[in-house]
Amino acid sequence: MNWFGVMPAMTTSFDANLAVDHAFLAQHAAWLLENGCKGLVMLGSLGEGATLEHDEKIAILKTAVKASEKFGTPVIAAISSLSTANAVRLAKEAEEAGCSGLMVLPPYVYTSDWREMKAHVSAIIGATKLSCMLYNNPVAYKTDFLPEQIAELAAEHENLEAVKESSADVRRVAAIRGVVGDRLKIFVGVDDVLVEAVDAGATGWVAGLVNAFPKESVELFELALAGKRKEAYELYGWFLPLLRMDTVPKFVQLIKWVQGETGSGSARVRAPRLELAGADLSDAQAVLAKALANRPAVKSTAFPALQEA
Repeated sequence: MNWFGVMPAMTTSFDANLAVDHAFLAQHAAWLLENGCKGLVMLGSLGEGATLEHDEKIAILKTAVKASEKFGTPVIAAISSLSTANAVRLAKEAEEAGCSGLMVLPPYVYTSDWREMKAHVSAIIGATKLSCMLYNNPVAYKTDFLPEQIAELAAEHENLEAVKESSADVRRVAAIRGVVGDRLKIFVGVDDVLVEAVDAGATGWVAGLVNAFPKESVELFELALAGKRKEAYELYGWFLPLLRMDTVPKFVQLIKWVQGETGSGSARVRAPRLELAGADLSDAQAVLAKALANRPAVKSTAFPALQEA
């Protein structure tokens, strides 16, 4: 498992009946990989994992694995559940489905102390031989894995190899590196701190707007990694109003709406989410219109002709 580069937190495609559209999902996955993405992260928050049944999750993973085969790129399963037992079950079945790695989350809803959260994620990490990435997102999940706690997990679990850092505090990148050195790869998990986090030492990005703008996302990451600050900040300046859509409560609706407007998906979401309306929609329209009118000349592979059902 090579934890490196831009890996989309893939959205989950739904048909008109809000069933998973596997044909489109496979098509979307291939398009992202053709445009330079290094892997796919499935079933996460952006993938509306909380609205998916267990069997749907396994089917999605199998579709993604099959779509990735010709590219030789990994599929990472986000492992999140209300219970430790269900999370361990999903981890084991993700391994059986052909995934190369796991993104390990704290439990939904319940937040507690380090003793309980350590036991939960340790059970998942230890359930398979797959390489694992710990997901730290205290804003969304109210559990904050501190650098010293991450180091403790790394010392006890050889297959913990990466951290997705989504606290939005770019200082955490240096703090984690300060206690683990190069033992763990660090991924950016918030779109609008990408360049700053790479400057601090991150070498991967679990990205959101990449679902609609893969080539721009890959180029931005590569410019930042190469230290081409002038070129990186020029592209970043164009991209930031869109990237900020990844940082608000309706990020799923916003990103899927952008996909629909750019021909790379649809705005369909499962309840309790509803498609954008009112001021949310008009604000998004203004941001996207300005971005498209000034879109940089970044050559990308065109989206396939077959459109979503």
